[in-house]
Amino acid sequence: MSAQPSNKIPVVEVDLNANKKRIHPRFVTGFYQNIRVISMYAFLALFLILPWLRYNGRQAIWFDVPSQHYYIFGMTFLTQDFYFIAAFALIAAFTLFMVTVYAGRVWCVYACPQTIWTHMFQYVEKLVIGDRNKRIKFDKEPMSAQKAFKRFLVYFIWFLFSMITATTFVSYVSGTEALYQNWQMIGFIPFPDWSTWIWVSIFIFAFSTYVNAGYMREQMCVQICPYGRFQSVMFDKDTLIVSYDYERGEPRGARKKGTNPEDLGDCIECQMCVQVCPTGIDIRDGLQVGCIQCAACIDACNDVMDKVGYPRGLIRYTTERQLVEKEPSRVFRPRFFAYLTLLTVLCGGVIYALNDRVPLEIDIRRDRNQLSSVNQQGMIENSYIVKLTNKTQSAHTYKISLEPQDGLSLGVRFNDVPLEAGESFDMPVSIYGDPEMIEFGQTPITLTVASEDGKYNVSKQNIFTTQGQ
Repeated sequence: MSAQPSNKIPVVEVDLNANKKRIHPRFVTGFYQNIRVISMYAFLALFLILPWLRYNGRQAIWFDVPSQHYYIFGMTFLTQDFYFIAAFALIAAFTLFMVTVYAGRVWCVYACPQTIWTHMFQYVEKLVIGDRNKRIKFDKEPMSAQKAFKRFLVYFIWFLFSMITATTFVSYVSGTEALYQNWQMIGFIPFPDWSTWIWVSIFIFAFSTYVNAGYMREQMCVQICPYGRFQSVMFDKDTLIVSYDYERGEPRGARKKGTNPEDLGDCIECQMCVQVCPTGIDIRDGLQVGCIQCAACIDACNDVMDKVGYPRGLIRYTTERQLVEKEPSRVFRPRFFAYLTLLTVLCGGVIYALNDRVPLEIDIRRDRNQLSSVNQQGMIENSYIVKLTNKTQSAHTYKISLEPQDGLSLGVRFNDVPLEAGESFDMPVSIYGDPEMIEFGQTPITLTVASEDGKYNVSKQNIFTTQGQ
């Protein structure tokens, strides 16, 4: 009797060591690559420039974590405004989902920091070592003085880019002034006078940038990236993807220029689509899971088609419905409208909340050690701490008042409370009650904080109690 075939799924081992088979993509120009380069370096420039913008005498975008104040141009957010951050994150996520449903994995190639920095690091190798063939040959050469020098030069430039990236990241939190203007002299050498958390943060960001863009590269996109994992389940027949036209291209085969053999498809087996791929896949094998949709293979293939006199589009942006079923794609489908509806609701809610937001916040805390006491005048006293937070971009003076009630009066240490922009202050407040006029138990009270110019006015309720007497 013959042995029964095993029904176990064969295990395929994947070597994740990127250094054993280093991918050196060929740089190509074309329509999509022009868009890609402009988009990538526009985002890179925006990332580097934003920390240096000034607004009202301070850094325009500054997430001041130590003081728990977060500045975005004319708006100041505190830790208790976390729901705005959550809303912005949800808007970004659903926008990405909607774009993915329609256009596929375009975020990866046009905006993802991993792709931008990897492209920049690879271009450094191209400038120092040479084009693709020279880089491949360079890796196989034995160590020599020239090879060691070029390696050192590449690594040094990578290190400079990593440090610039790390300091820019940290400047969004520490502020550019604290990061770039604090120096100390060690002997005759100027040295940054940074706190420990800044040194640690810079090391982490610099190390991550150096390793991810210099060594991990496509492994981050194919094996690690969470977006690369969940985007695959979001694709459907109407999602735009980079695809190879099998019907037109097969069977593949080389041929002389100017000939068109009837037994061969349009693919001339030039391997250009493989050589330009930053993730090292062969798009002709349908490996869309490893494709970041950079469209380098489209530009390379179109250039080859032009040279051999064949029509463009052997590799192109298309949908499964167009390529296989020969039907028009459905752009506006239920999932697209679902994400659009969610985005509309979220954006509308955030805009309403921002417009309705009063840049003055008060919080009333009672003295938990003693609910109430009787002072020397025989009045019942309740003690509170009123925390005032000026979330405006300018200094204001505030006054605290008690809503008039029979038998109750307000006692404050200061009549005026001046606060700088973004400043908080804990104000001790006492409320006195006449035992002959107020009822025993708990009485609702309302404290109002208003600016002297009358622009801002906030009220908050608490209770006055006679318990404990």
